[in-house]
Amino acid sequence: MIYVFLANGYEEVEALTPVDLLRRSGKEVQTVAVSTQGKLVTGSHGITVQADIADSEIVLGNDLEMIVLPGGMPGTLNLERSAAVQTAIDFCVERGIYIAAICAAPSILGHKGLLQGKEAIAYPGFEGELAGASISKRSVVQSGTVITAQGAGAAVPFGLKLAEIFVGTEKAKALADAICYPEH
Repeated sequence: MIYVFLANGYEEVEALTPVDLLRRSGKEVQTVAVSTQGKLVTGSHGITVQADIADSEIVLGNDLEMIVLPGGMPGTLNLERSAAVQTAIDFCVERGIYIAAICAAPSILGHKGLLQGKEAIAYPGFEGELAGASISKRSVVQSGTVITAQGAGAAVPFGLKLAEIFVGTEKAKALADAICYPEH
């Protein structure tokens, strides 16, 4: 199971592109609403989606393979304030489960001290929030079980990297070809 957390003000492209690519690769993905409006969550560009489940419905168990934190403002701040998100991050860290964050969301990991000694990237201007990280020049970077990406323009390579973790390089390449993504 992969959980993609959506809080009001999330960046739509950064959230839904990885969901799409992970599902295309055969992974079970659930979007999780971090919202006071039940399962409805509105992105930073006014696009409202209905998440699969509310944050009160998540089950942190042996089948959890990854959590994904999209950026956007104030979505990132809303994610960081969420007890459910914080609990999920801690659960993943304790068990060596993948954590992926894009745009401003890597700052959440930086604030928790989880990027110490890791290579990471975030949206330009957020580098100072990545405490202890070596700032990458790449738009998507994996350092152990942490995957970070720079912003909306990196959403496709970010999603493909997440898929690659689970299905391997060749299948991720085939997925890139299937969506006519030219840079792989």
